[in-house]
Amino acid sequence: MILSEKQQANIYQPLKGIELELNEGTIRSGKTMSDAQKMAIIYTASPDPNHLVAAYNQEQAYRMFMDCEGYGLAHIFKEVGEMRSDRHGDHLWLNLPTGEKKIYYKGGGKVNSVGAITGMSFGTVTFLEFNLLHKAFIEEAFRRTLAAKFRYHLAEQNPPAPNHPNLETLERFKKTNKYLFRHWRPHDNPILTGQRLKDWEEECKVSDYLYKRDWLGERVMPEGVIYSMFDKEKNMIKQIKGNVIETFFTADGGQGDATTCAFWLVTFYKGQYYLYRLANYYHSGNDSGVIKAMSIYAKEIKQFIAWCYDELSERAKISFPHWNYLFVDPACKSLREELHLLGLDTDKAKNNSSDKVSSNGLKIEVGIERVQNALTKGVLFLYDLEGKYDHYNLIKEIGMYARNDSGLPIDKNNHACDELRYGVNYFTTTYLV
Repeated sequence: MILSEKQQANIYQPLKGIELELNEGTIRSGKTMSDAQKMAIIYTASPDPNHLVAAYNQEQAYRMFMDCEGYGLAHIFKEVGEMRSDRHGDHLWLNLPTGEKKIYYKGGGKVNSVGAITGMSFGTVTFLEFNLLHKAFIEEAFRRTLAAKFRYHLAEQNPPAPNHPNLETLERFKKTNKYLFRHWRPHDNPILTGQRLKDWEEECKVSDYLYKRDWLGERVMPEGVIYSMFDKEKNMIKQIKGNVIETFFTADGGQGDATTCAFWLVTFYKGQYYLYRLANYYHSGNDSGVIKAMSIYAKEIKQFIAWCYDELSERAKISFPHWNYLFVDPACKSLREELHLLGLDTDKAKNNSSDKVSSNGLKIEVGIERVQNALTKGVLFLYDLEGKYDHYNLIKEIGMYARNDSGLPIDKNNHACDELRYGVNYFTTTYLV
């Protein structure tokens, strides 16, 4: 087996003091194959019996790491292991001199993936395509290794958007000096040499985005992303400034698609109005695998509203005035009806249906431009909140909500983004126009 210098450095890296190692870089740069070789050595030496390999879904975890085109764990340990299944799930069972080991492989891309590992303990966790995993799953996986005799996590990913929320989970390891980052490029794969590398570079040069991501391995906002001007450093804030003017809610609903509701605050500070998105209720039937009735969504939104005025008010140290509006997408009539039954008055969200058609034939472009302007001008902020009602889903959508080759917004990854547009529409037409 021919290994590049980068692959050798990865496989034989001394691990003293390292609890999380991130291999990040371009596609086909040799990360995964060397990661499988690396983890095989770690499993052999580890004093812990159980370990986890996680990808977006279980099939990918098996294909990428157990098989890995003939270089994966199932092939490395073919003489001393076999594929088995027990009450905790499918795994590779190993009979090693250091004892029996079980390498479980599971999917971690959906919100309900957490249930697959709750209650289990692992010595190590390997995160494949780290940026595609659900943040809650990652957090739970970290908790599952706290009792390990040798605690270690290996993550790999292609370059994500710079503001990807999963990157926040790495901070605990960075701040405690237990983190190692390794950058990968096509040159680090020994299979790619000479003319093949030249051809690849030429292909990537047709697009600045492709060149930066697939050749240089840099973190860039995906090509065509609509809210590319969003900057977590500038548009997220821990402290609210100014005099409170009003609060309101916006909501969008679906059963398979996501149902989302946001709490908004308007303030006035030094001659300028500001808009804060304080908190967010979000549930996707497609992502979670759990389809809820609109009556259930309405009850959970009512609970979310109560939480905003109880716990969030105390946390932000602000006595919020009673909300003036609960704007709901006009197309979501069933959600409005269920909210009315619970005593919550609603109004039709300003979804740009009455605005003039833009040059590309879409009225929502008016709202999109308003959000872009609010972000650029620094009058729109997300309140930096951790927990159940944070802005994880909106930030994730912002990194994926994009245009197609014709320049039209793709109707995907935009549920929280639509509700964001409703809030900014009201703010703009009420305070800025």
